Parts: sequence; C-alpha cells; structure tokens
Amino acid sequence: MLKTCSCGELSAQDAGRTVTLAGWVNRRRDLGGLIFIDLRDRDGITQIVANPEISPAAFAAAGTVRPEYVIRVKGKVRLRPAGMENPDMSTGEIEAVASQMTVLNPAKTPPILISREENEEEGLRLRYRYLDLRRERMQRNMLIRHRAVKFIRDFLDERGFIEIETPILFKSTPEGARDYLVPSRVHPGKFYALPQSPQQLKQLLMIAGYERYFQIARCFRDEDQRSDRQPEFTQLDLEMSFVEREDILQLTEELIIGMVAHACEKRIKSVPFPRLSHADALDRYGTDRPDLRYDLELVDLTTIAGRSRFRVFTRAQAAGGVVKGLRSPGCADYSRKQMTDLETLAKSKGAKGLAWLALRQDGSVRSPIAKFLAEPLMAELMAAADMEPGDLLLMVAADREVANAALDVLRGEMARRLRLIDPDEVAFGWVIDFPLFEWNEKEARWDPSHHLFTAPQVHDIPLLDSDPGAVMSDQYDLVCNGYEVGGGSIRIHQRQLQEKVMSLIGLSASSAQEQFGHLLEAFEFGTPPHGGIAPGIDRLVMLLAGEPNIREVIAFPKSQSATDLMANAPSTVTPEQLKELHIKLDLT
Repeated sequence: MLKTCSCGELSAQDAGRTVTLAGWVNRRRDLGGLIFIDLRDRDGITQIVANPEISPAAFAAAGTVRPEYVIRVKGKVRLRPAGMENPDMSTGEIEAVASQMTVLNPAKTPPILISREENEEEGLRLRYRYLDLRRERMQRNMLIRHRAVKFIRDFLDERGFIEIETPILFKSTPEGARDYLVPSRVHPGKFYALPQSPQQLKQLLMIAGYERYFQIARCFRDEDQRSDRQPEFTQLDLEMSFVEREDILQLTEELIIGMVAHACEKRIKSVPFPRLSHADALDRYGTDRPDLRYDLELVDLTTIAGRSRFRVFTRAQAAGGVVKGLRSPGCADYSRKQMTDLETLAKSKGAKGLAWLALRQDGSVRSPIAKFLAEPLMAELMAAADMEPGDLLLMVAADREVANAALDVLRGEMARRLRLIDPDEVAFGWVIDFPLFEWNEKEARWDPSHHLFTAPQVHDIPLLDSDPGAVMSDQYDLVCNGYEVGGGSIRIHQRQLQEKVMSLIGLSASSAQEQFGHLLEAFEFGTPPHGGIAPGIDRLVMLLAGEPNIREVIAFPKSQSATDLMANAPSTVTPEQLKELHIKLDLT
C-alpha cells in the first residue's frame, strides 16, 4: 500500500508515530512560514503541516499543490498546540508534520467545489458525477447504502435464504410499465426485455423447490421520471414458500428494524409497524402511502355538509361525491394570501376550490361560506372535525379521488408549515386489504391493482365470477414517510385460478399461452403456496440518508429526463450496428 493508515483514523494516541498518508488536497492554507494542508481520503481528513525548518523539500512541494491534487505524505503525528484543536474533526486533536511529500497526480480546477457544496445546478453535478461523489455527503450516502445492503444479505443468510441471480435478458410481458427492449442479432425481428422485476422468475424458483430465495435485483422500467423513480433501480427481491401473509410481514418488519439501526441514526416512530386497510388509508389520509410521522387526519363531512345551503357541497353529494375536511391546529388567523396559496395547491390536484372555516380564540367564526351554514350545522361541522379555538378547517367538495388527492397534498403542506415533521424519524406502516382489480373505464375491463400474479383472498375467490370489483387481494405495501418503499403479495399458485384472473383482465387464452405459457405449465408440476415482497433499496436509502430524491443515493443515476449527462447516453449507434440487428430507423 502507498499509505500506512487512512486520513480518518489517527487520534491523540498516535502522537509520536511516523505515518504515510495518501489522498486528495481538500484545502491548502499558506501562512508564509508554514503551509497547512487538509488531506482527505474516504475515511476522513488529517491536517498536514509543511515546515521548511523540518523538511525544505516537503515545504517546496506543498507550495505547488492545489485543491484535489493527489499527494502522498510521510510525517510524524503530533498533538496540536493547546487551543488549536478542532472538535468538529475526528482527527482534530492531532496533525502530521511532513518530512516527505510527493505529488502523485495534479488536478485541474474542478468545475464544482469538493470541499463544500454551493447548490450547483444538478445537471453540472451529474455531468461531473465522479467529482460530486468525492464529497463528504455523497460518500456518506454510499456508505449508508453499503451498510443497508450488507445487513440485508447477512440477515437473510442467517434465516436460510439463498441468493440466486436471475436473467437480465428475459421475455417481454405485460406487467404494468413499459419494457426496455433489446434486439436480438441472432434471432432477427425478435427482442429480449430487461426485467421490470424478477416476478415470474422468483415464482419459478419456488416451483423449483428453493423455498427461501432473495436477490439484490436490478430492475428496469421505461416510465416518466420523478424524484423517487429511475429507469434502472435496485430492489430486494424476496420470495418464500409455504407461507401466509403474516409470515412475510413479520420477517420484513424484523429486517427493516435491524437495517435502520445498523445503517443510520434515524429513529423508527412506531414498533410494531401500524397496519391500515387500503380503504382506511384513503379515508383517513387521502392516499395509500400515508406519511405517518404526524397525526393530521381527514374527516368525511359529506352527510353534514350536504344539509347546508352551500350549493358546492350539495351538488357534490348529489353527484355521488364527498365533502372532506382537514383540521389545521392553530391556523385560524391565516391571511387571505395564505388561504389563496392553499387553494392554489388544492386546485393543482383537481379541486375546483377550497372552502374553509376558522374558529377564533374568542369562539367566533370566520368563513367565506358562513352565510350558507346555519349555526347548529356549523357547530356540527366543527364537532365532527374535533376543532378547538384557534383551529382552521379546510374542506374540499369533489369526487372521492380528487378530494383525497387535494387534501393529501394539503396535509403534507400543513405538516411542513406547522413543523410537525421530525427529520430524524422514519415512520413505517403496512397497507393491506387492497382490491384485487381496478375498473378500466377506457378499455372497459378490469386491471390488476398490483399485478396479475397476486392471489385473491381465499374467502373472496367465489366472487371472481359474480362481483370481481368486490374481491380483496392478498397484497401488502410497506410505506414510509409518504412513500411506498415495498410491495408484495401472496401469489397465485394454481393454473386454473391464474387463467381465471388473466381472462378477467382481458387476456385471451391464446395470448395468455403465448406470453405466460411457461409459467402456466410450471403450475402443473407441484407448485407450493408462496409469496414475497420487494422493498426498494434506492427509496429506503434515500429516506435513511434524509435525501430529497433517489438520485442522491445512486452512484451514477440518470437525470430527470432519463439521460446520463456524464457519458452522454443514450447515444446514436453506427449504421453497421443497426444492420447487424436488422433494424432500420424511422424518426419521422
């Protein structure tokens, strides 16, 4: 090794020791008679002192270096002078006095500062990602990710799971998102697909008798980007045979609790994780991935509001919609501008407006719709929302989906304004009892609410013939801080039932055989009951690192437009390459 120790491991106990360090120049300070260099490597920073009286050659070399030069230093560790210690550094009690210094590689002036962040445009950071990754924040994020993944592997290995890799080149099948396709050179006109997940493959592994499988799996989906999505992402793929839902929930919960404790310093709000039915989550929070760090809950006011003289309320009720409200404690004195801002936010989710009612500290009420509400009715609304003096009630009248979406975004906004969110806390929860199907009005058919391999709850199987919309699935989602961080289900393991579900979602028998014949046939060779879950590694690490998007916890992510700005990908290919693949481009 070119160094005897790292820049982050020296302490007062090493005083008097001669060491060799190597790394990057984080900062250089020339005080005339002395030059100080903060030398950085992955483990930390050590202060180097170049003194011409001790080593003129080292002092001369120190005079030439600049930030991000790669250097090697030999010197003696000593305690810093009294009063000159740096309590903010793990090595702040000591410094190394250089006796030798070698420039291993000079560096141009970086386009972004490494020693500190200056809120550069993200595109610049992604273009020079190899420099961005040198920063302390990014190295911390990569370390959290490493610790999380290592814990997962050790945890599952101790419980009898086998890690098995599945193919990256597979078959294109309808599984929810658009596939990335790979043309085959040796089979003209045919394509592989990159896996959206190893769903079919892990079920086949259960049929193969492995019983407990996992994989840190790469997955690919050609879909629009957002803060918690990437074209390629990583998930923990986990499948078990001879299990029921409770077995998977308990195992996953134990895994997550241990992983958080091992990988970071975040606190988990509630253990065991609270459980909500899908319907209950929508009713109480307006979303099936609620942020459970705070307690603001929605309340259904339809029955009361429908008896008012306010036509927006009565029309919504008559049309089969709802009037739902959100109590915001201590916000009764909000200004007109503040209310306009909240209304704009509600409208961004499809609401046509925002009604409100404020209960002042003196017990009086202010509201733009007060004239349409008789006093007894107004009192009922406030009682239903558990209002106290000083509170503000926000109300949306619309169809249930729009009302939930508008109040969900308002709930998050009010939590931020009221500072109800603890940045050091993660709040996990389970959402269970999803409907098996969603009605697709445009296509006039049922769509799977999760995926077509999810099993219906056993007691609802007879309803598949008479009332598919009433069938509940054995699906479960793990949510955290307003994100879905994992989803899974008990799977269908019988051919007849799988074909029934396929027919309900509009797959003809011939299409089902063409796309899934390999799986359907496998079901006939002794398939055990099985189920699994696939927590998203990127989203979990994003939350554990306290980052706003998953790009900050992926070493080389794509931009918001799904491009690699560093390597300039995707890129064109040569006509010869296209000819080999039997492809002609039509860009009209």
